[in-house]
Amino acid sequence: MEGAIFIGIVFSGIILCLAIISGTILLGIRIAKGGISRKSQQSRTEDAKMIQEMYQSVTRMEERVEALETILLEKERKDSRP
Repeated sequence: MEGAIFIGIVFSGIILCLAIISGTILLGIRIAKGGISRKSQQSRTEDAKMIQEMYQSVTRMEERVEALETILLEKERKDSRP
Protein backbone atom coordinates (compact mmCIF):
# COMPACT_ATOMS: atom_id res chain seq x y z
CA MET A 1 0.00 0.00 0.00
CA GLU A 2 2.80 2.41 0.79
CA GLY A 3 4.37 1.64 -2.61
CA ALA A 4 1.13 2.61 -4.40
CA ILE A 5 0.98 5.92 -2.56
CA PHE A 6 4.63 6.59 -3.37
CA ILE A 7 4.04 5.79 -7.06
CA GLY A 8 0.97 8.07 -7.06
CA ILE A 9 2.94 10.94 -5.54
CA VAL A 10 5.80 10.47 -8.00
CA PHE A 11 3.38 10.26 -10.94
CA SER A 12 1.56 13.43 -9.75
CA GLY A 13 4.91 15.20 -9.38
CA ILE A 14 5.91 14.23 -12.91
CA ILE A 15 2.61 15.51 -14.34
CA LEU A 16 2.96 18.77 -12.37
CA CYS A 17 6.53 19.25 -13.64
CA LEU A 18 5.45 18.61 -17.24
CA ALA A 19 2.62 21.13 -16.87
CA ILE A 20 4.97 23.78 -15.48
CA ILE A 21 7.57 23.15 -18.18
CA SER A 22 5.02 23.26 -21.01
CA GLY A 23 3.45 26.45 -19.57
CA THR A 24 6.87 28.06 -19.37
CA ILE A 25 7.64 27.08 -22.96
CA LEU A 26 4.31 28.48 -24.20
CA LEU A 27 4.87 31.72 -22.27
CA GLY A 28 8.37 31.99 -23.76
CA ILE A 29 6.97 31.54 -27.26
CA ARG A 30 4.36 34.27 -26.70
CA ILE A 31 6.98 36.66 -25.37
CA ALA A 32 9.27 35.87 -28.32
CA LYS A 33 6.42 36.62 -30.74
CA GLY A 34 5.67 39.87 -28.94
CA GLY A 35 2.14 38.93 -27.96
CA ILE A 36 2.46 40.16 -24.40
CA SER A 37 4.34 43.43 -24.61
CA ARG A 38 2.50 46.64 -23.77
CA LYS A 39 4.02 48.37 -26.76
CA SER A 40 2.42 45.81 -29.06
CA GLN A 41 -0.95 46.26 -27.37
CA GLN A 42 -0.70 50.05 -27.65
CA SER A 43 0.22 49.75 -31.30
CA ARG A 44 -2.80 47.54 -31.97
CA THR A 45 -5.05 49.97 -30.12
CA GLU A 46 -3.75 52.90 -32.17
CA ASP A 47 -4.19 50.90 -35.38
CA ALA A 48 -7.77 50.06 -34.43
CA LYS A 49 -8.52 53.74 -33.72
CA MET A 50 -7.06 54.77 -37.07
CA ILE A 51 -9.15 52.18 -38.89
CA GLN A 52 -12.29 53.37 -37.08
CA GLU A 53 -11.55 56.99 -38.00
CA MET A 54 -10.97 56.02 -41.63
CA TYR A 55 -14.25 54.09 -41.70
CA GLN A 56 -16.12 57.05 -40.22
CA SER A 57 -14.52 59.40 -42.76
CA VAL A 58 -15.46 57.12 -45.65
CA THR A 59 -19.00 56.86 -44.33
CA ARG A 60 -19.32 60.67 -44.14
CA MET A 61 -17.84 61.00 -47.63
CA GLU A 62 -20.34 58.46 -48.95
CA GLU A 63 -23.19 60.48 -47.44
CA ARG A 64 -21.86 63.66 -49.05
CA VAL A 65 -21.56 62.00 -52.45
CA GLU A 66 -25.13 60.73 -52.16
CA ALA A 67 -26.30 64.24 -51.27
CA LEU A 68 -24.43 65.70 -54.25
CA GLU A 69 -25.92 63.06 -56.54
CA THR A 70 -29.38 63.98 -55.29
CA ILE A 71 -28.72 67.68 -55.92
CA LEU A 72 -27.41 66.98 -59.43
CA LEU A 73 -30.36 64.74 -60.30
CA GLU A 74 -32.82 67.39 -59.10
CA LYS A 75 -30.99 70.05 -61.11
CA GLU A 76 -31.10 67.86 -64.24
CA ARG A 77 -34.84 67.31 -63.77
CA LYS A 78 -35.44 71.07 -63.47
CA ASP A 79 -33.30 71.78 -66.53
CA SER A 80 -35.01 69.13 -68.65
CA ARG A 81 -38.50 70.52 -68.04
CA PRO A 82 -39.84 72.85 -70.70
